[in-house]
Formats: sequence, structure tokens, C-alpha cells
Amino acid sequence: MAKTKEVSVEERLRALYDLQLIDSRIDEIRNVRGELPLEVRDLEDEVAGLNTRLEKLDDSLESINDEISSKKNLIEESKALIKKYSEQQKNVRNNREYNSITKEVEFQELEIELAEKHIKEHKTQIDQKKEIITETKDRLKERDTHLKHKKSELDAILAETEKEEQALIKKSDDYKKLIEERLVSAYTRIRKNVKNGLAVVPIERGASGGSFFTIPPQVQMEIASRKKIITDEHSGRILVDEALAKEQKEKMHKLFTSL
Repeated sequence: MAKTKEVSVEERLRALYDLQLIDSRIDEIRNVRGELPLEVRDLEDEVAGLNTRLEKLDDSLESINDEISSKKNLIEESKALIKKYSEQQKNVRNNREYNSITKEVEFQELEIELAEKHIKEHKTQIDQKKEIITETKDRLKERDTHLKHKKSELDAILAETEKEEQALIKKSDDYKKLIEERLVSAYTRIRKNVKNGLAVVPIERGASGGSFFTIPPQVQMEIASRKKIITDEHSGRILVDEALAKEQKEKMHKLFTSL
């Protein structure tokens, strides 16, 4: 049975720094998109909400118009009854019948008066709702135009970067398989805990990349020897020497330009 090839510390450091460069490139691509996906989603929700509001306003208008039609029918019915009662009054036999019919006529007149009052109120409601509908349509048109612009902006960025991002995500997964699980877990944890997502950094001018804390010369020599994995005592980041970082950057640059 063939022996499994043992991966040297240097090979692990190179793989870790390659992984960092790949993930940093993915971060750059996502930063270009920035808040655009969220903006688009919020605008889509707002446009959907305005459309729903317009539907409800239209339904409300229809309901008010039905009410007006109903009141107009009631007025016509009351007028027909008044006409009928007026004819009956001509043939009454006594005061009691006359007074009874007069009360019916007065009731129908009150019904007409109340129905006309309601019609007037409903017409005022219609005017108010039409004003709200106009304002809502104007807002919808403005938001819809803004949404189309933002979608177009996002689509253009996605068209430029999505293929590269997907290829890089696959590469990131491939590189993680080359590194032992313990180191990948540490790398992922550090990336989550630092603002810029840099878990593996080179020595720059005697300090770890992005830090002002000087690393003692003895530790710098250990890092340059590539015999063990060393972390920065201040940030917890994994450290690599400048020469290794330069070599891997050149290698990854070729990879990125080929995607």
C-alpha cells in the first residue's frame, strides 16, 4: 500500500495564503456590488406594496360607487312610493287614512334626503381617494423607474463578475481540501473575527500586514524558515514571510486573469 505523501509546513503555508488571496478576491467582487442587492430587494418590496395599495384603493372606489348606485336606486324607489301615496291620498275616506299616508310620504322624503346626504359624502370620499390614487401612482412610477435603474446597474455588475465569482468559490473549496481541517477551521474563525477578512498576512516592514506592532527579529526568522505555522500574538492572524507572499501573489494573479 502506497504511503500518503506528507505535506510540508511550507506547502501548507502556501496553500493557506493562496486560499486567502482567492477569498480576498471574492470579497472585492462582493464589495463592488455593495448594498445594491439589498437596495433592489427593498425597492421590489416597495413597488409591490404600492401596487397592493392601488388595488385596495380601486376596490374601495368600486365599493363606494356600488353604494352610490344603491342609494340612487333607493331614491327612485322612494319617489315611486311618494307618487303612489299621493294618488292614494286622493281617494282617502277619513282623516286617519290621510294622516297615515302623509306619514308614509314624509318618511320616504326623509329617506331621499338621507340617501342624497350619503351620496354627497361618498362623492367626497371618491375625490379624496382619487387624489391618493394619483399620488400613489406618481410614487409608484418614480420607484419603478428607480428600481429599473438599480436592477440594470446590478445586472451589469453581475454580468461582469458572476462567472469569475463562481469560479473563485470553486477554487476556494478546492484549496480548502488541500489543507487539513483544523487549519481551515482556524482560518475561517480568524476571517470572521477581523474586519477586512484577512486571516493570513505577510510580514511588511517588520510588522504583520495591516498592523503597527513590530515582530521581533527572532520570530521573523522563524517565519521565514517556514518550519512551523506562527500566528501574530496581537491579532491572531497566521503569518507568512514577504518572499513567499510575493511568489503566491504572482501565481494567483495569473490564475485570476485566466478566469
